[in-house]
Amino acid sequence: MSEALQWRRCSACKKPLPFDAPYWICNVSTCNRPRTGLAFCSVECWEVHLPTANHREAWALERRSPAAGASADAGAEQGGGRRRLVRPAPAAASAPRKPAVPKEVLIIASRLKDYVRARSGFNTSDRVLEPLSEIVRRVCEEAIANATRDGRRTVLDRDIPDA
Repeated sequence: MSEALQWRRCSACKKPLPFDAPYWICNVSTCNRPRTGLAFCSVECWEVHLPTANHREAWALERRSPAAGASADAGAEQGGGRRRLVRPAPAAASAPRKPAVPKEVLIIASRLKDYVRARSGFNTSDRVLEPLSEIVRRVCEEAIANATRDGRRTVLDRDIPDA
């Protein structure tokens, strides 16, 4: 099949996926990200990726490829087609409201007091818990920003900044 008649290639067997034809994707979001974008020519090819994907529960979803020239990324892959500027909606209008973050103490008082006593023999005031919780919140915010920057929705140990 010529390059002009194919939409993409199967992620497993590399057969061409034609325009305006059925194909299958994995229902798991990590397989459907723009950078990953797995597409399979058959359910059998979709099953090939399961042993390495380690999904807890997954199934194949049938989709239909765009008609030739109908999709922006299809036209971009062919090198032709028109490009148009798409402006994102204003952040205030499109962003859902986030629930209020609780300002609770994040430190376990008994564990902190035991640690300080074992390390130095000192006692620990209860007023230490709130400033330490604020430090933990700042570190968590930076870790969340690092995970977001990497395109993940899971904060990992490598997202925690060095002290």
